[in-house]
Amino acid sequence: MKILQVNASYKPAYIYGGPTRSVSKLSEELVKTGCSITVFTTTANGRQELPVTTHPVIVDGVPVHYFKRITKDHSHFSPSLLLALWKQAKSFDVIHIHAWWNMVSVLSCLIALRRGVPVIVSPRGTLSGYSFQNKNSFYKKLIHYLLGEKLLKNSCLHVTSVHEKSRLVDLIKPKSFFCIPNFIQLPVGYLIKNNERTDQLKLLFLSRIEEKKGLDILLRALPEVTVPYHLTIAGDGEHAYISYLKQIAENNGSASHITWIGFQDERKFEALDSHDLLILPSHDENFGNVVIESLSVGTAVLISEQVGLADYVTENNLGWLCRTDPASVAAEINQVDYVRLIKIKEKSPSIITRDFNESNLVQKYVAMYNQIVSG
Repeated sequence: MKILQVNASYKPAYIYGGPTRSVSKLSEELVKTGCSITVFTTTANGRQELPVTTHPVIVDGVPVHYFKRITKDHSHFSPSLLLALWKQAKSFDVIHIHAWWNMVSVLSCLIALRRGVPVIVSPRGTLSGYSFQNKNSFYKKLIHYLLGEKLLKNSCLHVTSVHEKSRLVDLIKPKSFFCIPNFIQLPVGYLIKNNERTDQLKLLFLSRIEEKKGLDILLRALPEVTVPYHLTIAGDGEHAYISYLKQIAENNGSASHITWIGFQDERKFEALDSHDLLILPSHDENFGNVVIESLSVGTAVLISEQVGLADYVTENNLGWLCRTDPASVAAEINQVDYVRLIKIKEKSPSIITRDFNESNLVQKYVAMYNQIVSG
């Protein structure tokens, strides 16, 4: 089976967080099963461009075509990618498009359908009620009304959680839904440390720093935290927005309890392991890769009810849930107990290994593609 993966970014553009990693991991695992995989992507790397050749290259076993874009974040308009897709679309059995609201995804979907090739779209958090109300809401609604709704109606939709599907069923009527979790790059050979209890609760926020992630909610909650704590913030974002967040901490007197360590890549699992609790109070999250990454090294989580993995965390008793308001976040932090943290540290790595087994997941994706191709 010949499958084309289309995403505006691909490794090593890790600045885009979980989606880049998930698409890369999916492509690599599919190659291992014998599927013929090709990736069409752009040189996008935030406001910069990846220093890569625009000729086809092999990236960790996957043939990848990087095309130049002529607009920057987050439109990613790439005429050369779209032209190549128009010429080559019919050589693939199915075209898998990742994310939405950029010119690579929407126009690739249009071209693939016009060329008569089956299409599956993975919104990866970009299609939800929140996304329609957030940035550029007028243009999103206009694009959806004029073009997007018709394209998605003639495509299949892949969601990564039941939570994500529940948010979409009233907005979009695709040909069919498939619900399969993300591939997560779990630590290989990493030895989990037995961290000793300290006199402070070690809190961690690790994610792209943007409005959707709810870091401002966490910062506003800190004055109401009554237990001794220290918060580490790991991640990058727009300079102006980070300055705004730092000002919140200065104004409410919590800045002395916070350390900003910037983007963590190779040191990510070490950062997760060295803290007691990961906090992700997102306004909207289709899945939440960092939640699984944290639990894979035994670090419990406190996440909002709007994170796609909220039900999973509750069902497996792997952490705490909060609402997207400061009082709720503070209340949950105040009731965290070390006995439960230790229990989660002991049991969560084996649960994650069981539930996110790569060989099981990849077979689900292959079955999805087969079903789409067979109609």
